[in-house]
Amino acid sequence: MPMQWMLLAVQAATLGATNYAVDAPMAPPAAPASFADEFAGKKVDQSIWRYDTSRNAAGWYNNEKQYYAADRPENTRVEDGVLVIEARREPLSKAKFPDWGGQVYSSAKLVTRQTLGYGFYEVRAKLPCGRGAWPAIWMVPEDASWPAGGEIDIMEMVGWDPNVIHATLHSGAFNHRLGTQRGAQKQVATACTAFHNYQLDWRPDSITIGVDGRAYMRVANDQPGGKAAWPFTRPYPLILNLAVGGDWGGAKGIDDASLPQRMSVDYVRYWKHGD
Repeated sequence: MPMQWMLLAVQAATLGATNYAVDAPMAPPAAPASFADEFAGKKVDQSIWRYDTSRNAAGWYNNEKQYYAADRPENTRVEDGVLVIEARREPLSKAKFPDWGGQVYSSAKLVTRQTLGYGFYEVRAKLPCGRGAWPAIWMVPEDASWPAGGEIDIMEMVGWDPNVIHATLHSGAFNHRLGTQRGAQKQVATACTAFHNYQLDWRPDSITIGVDGRAYMRVANDQPGGKAAWPFTRPYPLILNLAVGGDWGGAKGIDDASLPQRMSVDYVRYWKHGD
């Protein structure tokens, strides 16, 4: 997710801009995945994932309202081979959570310990649609400032606009602060009631994003500007999270009655190009 959502009216109108829209087939390689988590165990495998709790005390970017808990079954668990990330409204305190920053919502953010680069990604997920929910499948480097380091949003959706998914790229030259972010959006009628395959094909000369075997966004590495235009040249970790509220996710408020909300992930798979 972008680090700051400014000029909400402009951003809401342009985040899913269709100037990079495409309609083309895309399919994962037939070979075994180079990296995968099928969530076949009884809990989150912390040799694969870590919990990001770094901004709990200071507050999360975008004016989001959640506290991200670490290894807490109320917020992350594996049920019948599916990862569940659950956002809740509940009383929290420093007595129980020393890094608590005053939030009244809890959720979780998982980050792969391994960085992943050029390749084909597929995340099979079912999304929450309560107003105020903001699920995301995305990638950003952790050792570079935003937006210079680049950001790949494989899937974002906000609960007040259910079943509309967004794919977006951000970089120094192309980002929402400038109104130049590159992206597209797609209607997925059952995004909140059924699992769908959210896909990324990341290559040196292009980034293509799709769902269920059809690409709906493609951005080529064909603009001047060097790294400011195309910083997508090194591996990033993959991130799964469910935010609550924020400048975009909470633009129409938070429906507390809809909580708890779940983002369910059946599997994460990655095929390194050339394997």
